[in-house]
Amino acid sequence: MAALGVAEAVAAPHPAEGAETAEAVELSRTLSRLLPGLEADSKPGRRRALEALRRALEEPGPAADPTAFQGPWARLLLPRLLRCLSDPAEGCRALAVHLHFHMQSESLIGPLMQTISHQHWKVRVAAIEATGAAIHCGNGKSVDDVLSHFAQRLFDDVPQVRRAVASVVGGWLLCLRDRYSFFHKLIPLLLSSLNDEVPEVRHLAASLWEDVGLQWQKENEEDLKDKLDFAPPTPLHYPPHERRPVLGCRELVFRNLSKILPALCHDITDWVVGTRVKSAQLLPVLLLHAEEHITQHLEVILRTLFQACTDEEAAVVHSCTRSAELVGTFVSPEVFLKLILSTLKKTPSASGLLVLASAMRGCPREALQPHLAAIATELAQAHICQASENDLYLEHLLLCVQALVSVCHEDCGMASLQLMDVLLTIVALAGATGLRDKAQETMDSLAMVEGVSGCQDLYRKHIGPLLERVTASHLDWTAHSPELLQFSVIVAQSGPALGEVLPHVVPTLRACLQPSQDPQMRLKLFSILSTVLLRAADTINSQGQFPSYLETVTKDILAPNLQWRAGRTAAAIRTAAVSCLWALISSEVLSAKQIRDVQETLMPQVLTTLEEDSQMTRLISCHIINTFLKTSGGMTDPEKLIKIYPELLKRLDDVSNDVRIAAASTLVTWLQCVKAANAKSYYQSSVQYLYRELLVHLDDPERAIQDAILEVLKEGSGLFPDLLVKETEAVIRKHRSATYCEQLLQHVQAVPATQ
Repeated sequence: MAALGVAEAVAAPHPAEGAETAEAVELSRTLSRLLPGLEADSKPGRRRALEALRRALEEPGPAADPTAFQGPWARLLLPRLLRCLSDPAEGCRALAVHLHFHMQSESLIGPLMQTISHQHWKVRVAAIEATGAAIHCGNGKSVDDVLSHFAQRLFDDVPQVRRAVASVVGGWLLCLRDRYSFFHKLIPLLLSSLNDEVPEVRHLAASLWEDVGLQWQKENEEDLKDKLDFAPPTPLHYPPHERRPVLGCRELVFRNLSKILPALCHDITDWVVGTRVKSAQLLPVLLLHAEEHITQHLEVILRTLFQACTDEEAAVVHSCTRSAELVGTFVSPEVFLKLILSTLKKTPSASGLLVLASAMRGCPREALQPHLAAIATELAQAHICQASENDLYLEHLLLCVQALVSVCHEDCGMASLQLMDVLLTIVALAGATGLRDKAQETMDSLAMVEGVSGCQDLYRKHIGPLLERVTASHLDWTAHSPELLQFSVIVAQSGPALGEVLPHVVPTLRACLQPSQDPQMRLKLFSILSTVLLRAADTINSQGQFPSYLETVTKDILAPNLQWRAGRTAAAIRTAAVSCLWALISSEVLSAKQIRDVQETLMPQVLTTLEEDSQMTRLISCHIINTFLKTSGGMTDPEKLIKIYPELLKRLDDVSNDVRIAAASTLVTWLQCVKAANAKSYYQSSVQYLYRELLVHLDDPERAIQDAILEVLKEGSGLFPDLLVKETEAVIRKHRSATYCEQLLQHVQAVPATQ
């Protein structure tokens, strides 16, 4: 009957022991032979059976494992052994040791788990090792009770403790009789040690894990026959510097991934930093094992990555970007792009862009290339590239472009316009100088893969379509419109290409610089326009076409903005307009006749700006008038010329010495214009008045001002020398020092009067 019971137990093995048929058969043979002896009537017979059973348990081999008392064998042996415990036979007492430990092992787990966090690391190590032995030789069900404690020891500061965890867990995965039931719980513990900071722990975990995979592979050889016989080689695009796990390891992870992922994804967003870091480090290890099987779990994985990539802990983000790269490596772009881009379309986010960039970075070129144009087009859409001005968002958007360029190389030519559009937006919206510099470097990289010399050649290639898109809404621009910022970048950075698109640029400037438009926007545009005008030959006039737009610039852009209006903002705009005018006439783009045309239009407004509160405006206005006068020579209308000098005389009382000196220099030019005029007598009363006022300033406390005024008087002395001598002698005794007056008189005597 006992033998029949054993046979029945073998015929219906416990599920956890299904993979260990060979051991079960051998053990059943031993027990079927010995169990009848335990029920013998004679004591010697029972003693011989007990001795034989003890030797079978103590000798090496499958039956030597004390855990043989588990499962069906426990149900067959325990009743018989319990009846024999009162037998004084020595063999029975030896067997009682095995039996008592199995029955008492669960009671040890509680005290061991209290000891596992002891303050001394050697005690913690001993507790871990004792727990391993207790569960191995006792009841495997206790694994559930110790898992959380073992997981906590993975954060232990002492590497010996973490090593003990890896060693014990690896031993369970190799030898625990019902280990198949606990694979999904034990695998994460061992794989977590693959990222340990101590090489010894990492190497031990890797060695144990490979042993586990090889053992499971051997135990399931029939099931894996096709995969073993027809195993494809390592994929060409397999991540560099990564060693591909053996088939058994990959299969173990794949078959248990659905049980591991939910808890892991939950822990990646845990409130404890250490838990998030460990969980995030484990995810790429699992994905590296699962390979193309990631696809069936992709939605859960991406959802987790979107959330985890917002983590403030850099280590978490780093591991998640690595996971996203593996998604790109093993999952078809058609699949992951559909999920990622649809998420970005609904809710654009910096984390979503980071996941997309990482996935594309891990994707093989030949797989990504067919989707290149679609990706670039989607990134260039306003709902993504203009969704945020946050530098982190823009940085991750830039990573997407960099990933496409680095993976697809010259294939990027098919999407060059869209990628330029994205880069242009990043430069326009970025607040950090470093980010703008990175975007510029990426433009250079894009130019390189396209085979052109630099980013200005890219602008030349695409500036027309870029401006068409950007300026389409220019009538609705404000200072904060992304299109305005993009337009400003194009104008400032396109270089010689700007001269080829003046039909787009000038009308846009004319419309946006009207007094009715947003003042802050006008300030920005005037600043950009001044910058390019200073380098006109290399920018706005590279094709020599800018002078044909001169009338529009002076009458429709500058003149309205030089008109006086109340308020500080209006004053700032006048300053910007004056600066722009100065850049225009000093750029060497205009001929003398064209400058005279500008003077004819703008001189009245410029004279009014000499009264501005801004010192810079007054100073620049003096320079502009000086240039106007030098260009006109004696061709200025006498009535208009006479109106200029009183305004300049007022500036000799300016609070700024720079302005006073500039005004004096302009008066020298004004006197030269009078000399060049045909009817000098027409100016006599004006020049005499000028003499008197200048002689007052010749006694100025500032020596630099005295020198400047002396030069003005010397320049004008040839016009009416007798009048000058008379006026000088009338004030010489009133001056604090007669030195300058004497120098002037000597000069008048030495220089003949102008005919």
